[in-house]
Amino acid sequence: MLPKLQVALDNTSFEDALESVTQYGEFIDVIEVGTILCVAEGMVPVRKLRALYPNKIILADIKGADAGNILAKQCYEAGADWMTVICCADVQTMVGMKKVANTYENHDVQIELYGDWTFDQAKAWRDAGLEQVVYHRSRDAQAAGKGWEQEDLDKIGKLCDLGFKVTITGGLNVEDLAFFKDYPIYCVIAGRGIRDAENPAQAAQDFKAEIARIWG
Repeated sequence: MLPKLQVALDNTSFEDALESVTQYGEFIDVIEVGTILCVAEGMVPVRKLRALYPNKIILADIKGADAGNILAKQCYEAGADWMTVICCADVQTMVGMKKVANTYENHDVQIELYGDWTFDQAKAWRDAGLEQVVYHRSRDAQAAGKGWEQEDLDKIGKLCDLGFKVTITGGLNVEDLAFFKDYPIYCVIAGRGIRDAENPAQAAQDFKAEIARIWG
């Protein structure tokens, strides 16, 4: 299965997000209501995008840290297919989200890997039934000029070996994708590489074409 293409809508208003996504929404697989947009407008963008894009995966990127069961109900009832939880959350918070997800068809939880986390934790998440993780190259690392490194691949490989569906993100451009060619990447998250492109629709299609070339 080819990696999915996800775009993060890190806008501060739904109007701006809508203006952006209408340029490339038909070409991507996952529409992410980014954390910034969730904070600005709650679940309203999730509801509106669910109505506008009934055949796309809608992700509520709330990076939940507590009250997993309650937050999951809010996200999924609003129309999200996936939601996110921060890796420092208690495993029972993650389990609560996952249990709610399992009451729907094809709903899931992504664990956001920020800061310090361990493979002992990752094994505990997997043992508890969590299936998705998002591997980040941080904005600060990007700003410092740090590129993707062998260390990143080693960690991604270990996560894959544990049985996770691994999503990658962090300033990705089309030319970065070949670096990950030997790994069964589940989802590729692009943000500025598509949103801020001169021709966002073409940029999305370029990502899809490169994904097909590498993993097809």
